[in-house]
This record gives sequence, C-alpha cells and structure tokens, in this order.
Amino acid sequence: MTVSATVAVAEVSLREYGPAVSVPLGAGAGQALATSGILQSATPDPRRNGHWLLRAGSRVGAVRMPGGPIVRIMPKTSVSRLFFLLGFSLDPARAWRDSREGTIDTGAYDDVVPALAHAVERQIDGALRRGVLQGYGEVEESALVVRGRLREAEQIRRHFGRTPPVEIAYDAYTADTAENRILRAAAERLLRLPDVPGPVRRRLAHQRVRLADAAPLIRGQELPRWQPSRLNSRYQPALRLAEAVLRGTSPEHRPAGAEPLAMDGFLLDMNKLFEDFVTVALREALREHGLTARLQDPNHLDIAGLVGMRPDLVVRTGDGRTPLAVVDAKYKVEKADGLHNADLYQALAYATVLGLREAHLVYAAGRQPERFHEVRGTAAGPDGQGVRIFQHSLDLSREPEQLLISFREIAGQLASGRKEGT
Repeated sequence: MTVSATVAVAEVSLREYGPAVSVPLGAGAGQALATSGILQSATPDPRRNGHWLLRAGSRVGAVRMPGGPIVRIMPKTSVSRLFFLLGFSLDPARAWRDSREGTIDTGAYDDVVPALAHAVERQIDGALRRGVLQGYGEVEESALVVRGRLREAEQIRRHFGRTPPVEIAYDAYTADTAENRILRAAAERLLRLPDVPGPVRRRLAHQRVRLADAAPLIRGQELPRWQPSRLNSRYQPALRLAEAVLRGTSPEHRPAGAEPLAMDGFLLDMNKLFEDFVTVALREALREHGLTARLQDPNHLDIAGLVGMRPDLVVRTGDGRTPLAVVDAKYKVEKADGLHNADLYQALAYATVLGLREAHLVYAAGRQPERFHEVRGTAAGPDGQGVRIFQHSLDLSREPEQLLISFREIAGQLASGRKEGT
C-alpha cells in the first residue's frame, strides 16, 4: 500500500544501524528528529517530496515525538540478551553469581519498551512484597499546635505578631522516602510511554497507587539520593532498574533558536551499554586475580594538561597504585582485515601516557577472537619486546555463561601480563 507524500505517518520502525528508510513526515517533525540526537541521520529525501530519510544509530527503544510519529528502534541483538547486558551492568555481583539469562525478567516480550515496562513492574512488585519501605524524614509545615522544633525565622517572616499557626519542623516516620519516590517516578514515566501492553499498564498503575504516599518527582530535577543498606536491600534491584528508566526517558531536542522540547520515551544507547558491560565484567573478573580496575580513569595526553583522555578501564595492582594495562571497549564490528587504525592509535596513546607495555581493545564482534599488533620502535627492556595492542572480539549472541568465560580469559591474560612484566 503506497502512502501519499502529503500524509505523515503515525509510527516509524527502524533498526539499529540499519539502512535509511524513506518516511513521509511534516517539515516540523522531520526537523525535530534531525536535531534531536535520537537518530544517526534525518535528512529530506531528495527523490521524494515530503519524505525524510531516517537512519538509526546506536540508540534503541521508542519515543513519541510531540506533534509527530512514534519512533521505534529495534536492537540488532535480542531483547533478552540486551537486558542481560543491562542487568549485569547494574548489578554485577548478582549477575556474576547467576549468569543465566533472566536476571531481569522481561516476560515474553521481544521489543524494548514492553520488556522494560514488564521488568520494572515485576521488580517493583518484588520490592513491595513485604510492604512499603518507610523511614524517618524531616517535615516542615504550618500547624495549629507546636510539635517538634519551632522554625523561628519562618514564624517571624510569615506570621509576625500572630499565633497560631506556627511554623514547625519535626521528624516523621513516613513512606515519603527517596527510594519510594524513585520507584513511583519510574512507574509514572513508564505509564506515559508508547507500546506498554495493557496488562502491564494496569499492573504499573496498581504499583503507583501502592506508592501514593511518596511525593512525585519534578521533571528535570536530579534524582533523590539513596544509600544501599540492610534496610533497603529488597529494594535495590528495583531501584537500579528504575534509575536506568528515569535516566533513559524523556530525551530532549532543541530546534535552532527554540527551547528544548521534552518527549516521552525510553532510549538505550548501545555504545554506552556495551562499554558499561565490558568494563564492569572485566572489573569483576580481575578481582579473582587480586587486581583492581578503575573505570573512566581520567588523565591527560600532554604535560601541560590541555588534552584530556579518559580510558574506559585501567587495570592496576591490588593497592590501586600501579597501572598494568589499559582497556577500551568499542561497540563496532571488527573490519575484515582486523584493523581499526584510529582505535589502534588511541590505544597506543593510552599505553604511552601510562607507561604500559600493552593495551587492549574489546569489540562487539569480529572474525577472530583475538589478534595483536606489536608496535614498531617501542622495543624496550631485556626481552626486546615492544608495546603490544590486543584486539578481542565478543560474540554477543553467545550464551551469557560463555560471554563471562570470555571475560575471565581476558582477565587471565591481563594477570599473566603483570607476572611477565609486560
């Protein structure tokens, strides 16, 4: 069925890093997509009037454009595997103990938003199974009787010469805690997303009612802080996933000269997700060898400190003082010839600044599990060995247990490099 170029579509389906799709869109909606940062590219189609060529990049999920279509972006990997990566990044200790797929329950859904909504609702339900968590919090209010502490400054400013009411502050045992506010906000955000199935939507609405005593969060403000403790241990899996929802929803776009325009949606950046998964999994595996790892370890390329650099992961001795190796994650497929020259140059710069004999690049896919390059002109030491740059390739379609074995193998190589003095 051919759609007229003058009729804009209500829904657009794209695939992560897939080919560009020609879609009938109004000029405003097309321009909004072009400036949103959601897609890799959005340009007018020169061959079809009123159409735009849309190409997705690394972001997957769904958003509802104000005055425009719902844009869905399907991931290259399976949704269940995607949520395994997410679950491991959020809670590595739990996932490392139980590497079976399903640390985040996505139900039978094979699209990002339905699976996410189901997972969050199940996590919230598990957190609230033994009742809503309560805690002490300071309450400030006007009252007819004195309770707690008198807020003298407010009393004078608001009611000078008149009593009652009195301005007081006191500690109350309440369900209005940071933990409950985060869970409520996540449920409310998900209820606004497109594609949430009816049964899941009804369960989310029920969870929102259970959390009604928690104050709603103001959109755009920072999330309230909470500290892991024995008291909120049953909440922690739900809180980590809820925070991921709140940070991944409501992207904004800013047309030239206009205020940001909020959109309801959820987008996962696969570049960031892969980077988090690789660095967290390696950090956990390195602990078995008594090594530590710093994620996003800041440094400078030049002596003057003008050119910053931030390797994804720097492997260090157990005391954290001495760097041993550097690792950078790349969510891209290894080229047919095995080379990504810019990546190799970057890894060499990291190794040079840190005074290391090896650097490692971890790719999302490739033709060989591992290869290495010895850099000319860098030979030093009695063994005459130069700086080596290793390229590792992970197959994300493999079972979770096999993926984690790959990280143990890479960690073992890093540990052996330390013993050999490389």
